[in-house]
Amino acid sequence: MSSGQKARGGGGGFDHLFKILLVGDSGVGKSSILMRFTTEDCFEDMSPTIGVDFKLKMLDLDGKRLKLTIWDTAGQERFRTLTSSYYRGAQGIIFAYDVCRKETFRSLQELWMNEVDMYSTIPDAIKMVVGNKVDLQDRQVTKEEGKNFARQHGCLFIETSAKENIKIAQCFEELVRKMLETPQLVEDYNSASKGINLRQEREASEGGGCC
Repeated sequence: MSSGQKARGGGGGFDHLFKILLVGDSGVGKSSILMRFTTEDCFEDMSPTIGVDFKLKMLDLDGKRLKLTIWDTAGQERFRTLTSSYYRGAQGIIFAYDVCRKETFRSLQELWMNEVDMYSTIPDAIKMVVGNKVDLQDRQVTKEEGKNFARQHGCLFIETSAKENIKIAQCFEELVRKMLETPQLVEDYNSASKGINLRQEREASEGGGCC
């Protein structure tokens, strides 16, 4: 599918197909962010993601019909070799941390930025730093710290609460809008030769025991 064409089938069309990856330490709320955005529900006591999970979301933005595949990766170290392959082809990457756990913020610098540098296949991928759980009181990472970190690394920044549905939709809309404003992402990576093969990635996920 070229950038100027609409994909047809499945009861509707879409202008662009984008892959977004959620990374960060276990327990920062990646799965809750994903569920809140894609289903408008939030499960407070979700068990940790095993390997990789993904959901589809249709989004109408700035006159475009977009199909988003959003991949939620496990934060535990034992799954890291499994999830590394899912960085491939991601046009948007969300680095999530828990504003009440300083160590999850440090991990962005010490671990997750390096993971993306190592495995990402799209140099122009749009990156966003997301501080989650702002509804809680025992904050350990200030908003200014988060902003400064994002600025230093050329990332967008936002603070959210999946539990209270604070700025979850805005998070994805800002990320996707920036992706739409980046011609090389829209024109190069939505072509048939460089597109996202959902069937193959889903089979790989199921074959690896992911849920």
